[in-house]
Amino acid sequence: MRLVPLSSLREGSELAKTIFDPEGRILLAKGVIIKSNIIKRIRAAGIMSVYINDEYSDTEIEDIIKPELRQKVVKTIKDSFNKFFGFTSSNGKINKNVSKQIDQNMMNINFLVSSIVDEIYSQKDILIKIVDIKTLDNYIYEHCVSVAILSIIMGIELKFNKDKLTHLAFGAILHDLGKTYVPKEILLKKGKLDDNEYDIIKNHSKQGYEYLKDNMYVSSIPRVITLQHHERVDGTGYPNGLKGDEINDCAKIVAIADVYDALTSDRPYRAAMSPNEALEYIMGASGTLFDYEMVRAFVRRVVPYPEGTLVKLSNGDVGVVEETNAKFTLRPKIKLIMHNGAEVNNMYFDLIDEKNINITIKDVAYNIDD
Repeated sequence: MRLVPLSSLREGSELAKTIFDPEGRILLAKGVIIKSNIIKRIRAAGIMSVYINDEYSDTEIEDIIKPELRQKVVKTIKDSFNKFFGFTSSNGKINKNVSKQIDQNMMNINFLVSSIVDEIYSQKDILIKIVDIKTLDNYIYEHCVSVAILSIIMGIELKFNKDKLTHLAFGAILHDLGKTYVPKEILLKKGKLDDNEYDIIKNHSKQGYEYLKDNMYVSSIPRVITLQHHERVDGTGYPNGLKGDEINDCAKIVAIADVYDALTSDRPYRAAMSPNEALEYIMGASGTLFDYEMVRAFVRRVVPYPEGTLVKLSNGDVGVVEETNAKFTLRPKIKLIMHNGAEVNNMYFDLIDEKNINITIKDVAYNIDD
């Protein structure tokens, strides 16, 4: 399967992954054949890219966690975040008479976090090969789940024990809680934010922390992640301009996962970056914005060219990534589509063997469909 933007989606392709609506219900099941009315339904759901099977790629990529667990977590976070916001009085303080309801919601989230950790922990050699599709309406909640998954995988690479992984994942799930206080028109704005709007956005980390700091079901690690996930190791982050070791190690992990998932997600104001472009950004910011050792751990787990990725090679050929070499993720096996300027079938390059050929362009919008 391969990821294509809606603008490049053509009729006759097969949907490779089930699409869910903002309420977590199945909107379109895997295997549906794409038609014009289907494209309209996908666009109406606020989805800008989908996975398809076509003549270029029908390799399946397994989800990191079961889709039903992901949807259950997304729905629980959405319901809980909305309730948290409703439990807050006009002066920004939590209404004490609903503390039991808040505690129950925290317990529900924590239980599901443990389920995610258990599922991923059993796959200790897992690589990140897939970009999670998000709807515009549910972006915050789906983003929180994706950041938690990425953070757990990094934590496993860093040899965290299961208890610390659970605290890390809980903090990742809650890291954007404060954005429930940000007006939707700011969160979904297509243009550049003005200074006042940016200040409102920046305040979300403090607001999330203030909400969590007195909750007995939230330990110190998730609280500090909520507060520090926008701090940067060179001191240019917010809210407190912390540097280096002043920043909690779990917050450093979530910072990387947060940025990577945001960059590889479609947003109202820009299309998603490809995994290799986002990875290059993370690597380029190593030692300045992001902790060097954390970045190294992340890079070891992320596949820059997942199966189904459309690529152009240094010799001018065009192909689709057929198989990832786990130890050499920059040198995948390529199924050629164009060779020496002509269309070809059943021709493959394994870049481990082809030392003089490299991937030069990766572009999901590269047009092979016209």
